Amino acid sequence: MIKELENFTSKYHGIFDSHAHYNDSAFDSDREELLSSLPSLGVENAVCVGYDLPSSQKAVEIAEQYPHIYAAAGFHPENLEEYSEDGIDRLRPLLAHPKTVAIGEIGLDYHWKEMPPDLQQRAFTRQLSLAREMGLPVIIHAREATEDTLSILKDFTDVRGVVHCFSGSAETAKILAGWGFYIGFTGILTFKNARHPVEACAVVPKEQLLLETDCPYMAPVPWRGKRSCSPMIQSVAERMAEIKGVSAQEMIDIAAENTRRLFGIGGER
Repeated sequence: MIKELENFTSKYHGIFDSHAHYNDSAFDSDREELLSSLPSLGVENAVCVGYDLPSSQKAVEIAEQYPHIYAAAGFHPENLEEYSEDGIDRLRPLLAHPKTVAIGEIGLDYHWKEMPPDLQQRAFTRQLSLAREMGLPVIIHAREATEDTLSILKDFTDVRGVVHCFSGSAETAKILAGWGFYIGFTGILTFKNARHPVEACAVVPKEQLLLETDCPYMAPVPWRGKRSCSPMIQSVAERMAEIKGVSAQEMIDIAAENTRRLFGIGGER
């Protein structure tokens, strides 16, 4: 048994983890065991998200190996060392793969200040243009960069996408939802001090909410501080359901349908 899931009981079914990093080295010791066990733990699907060329290639390889896993490929704002037009050209075959459902994760992150903001903005805008060109949705990372994120996205409201791991204000969530973007929530929604995410979740229509782990990060209560994985979404679903006034299983079903709609899974891209 996966150590984080010792004594775990799956209370729900049909979970779709819209954002996971099973390509992360944190899963090197038990990746096969964990991914193979997901369907028996209530997890029907997950999207493994890349953040640079090697991790995007790994995401595609994982998606090829497991029927219930999909991939996303892109340059994260903290991982732009290989970003260039040549890097975009090397990204294209990964994006053309039949199991790749999105460009991501992409966006802006001004927290660590390791990548110049102007470089981040260029890479973000270029990948949004690529998404428009290829007809793919995007997975957006936005940290301490709300104003610039909104400034860039207002010119790409024709591109489908999700702002993942949302922790911003209700006002920002309203703007993004009004532009047609989906909003993804992680285990942060279960934290005691999560006032802003709770307020944001409350104002987003149910039809634009996604459930995610961002694993191996952001494990929800009662696993906070441990390595996260997709079955733990049930705690996030329970909190989201409480906020939206529905049952947890109904929230799981709604979020899974939203995820498939956004990523064109089971239908046309």
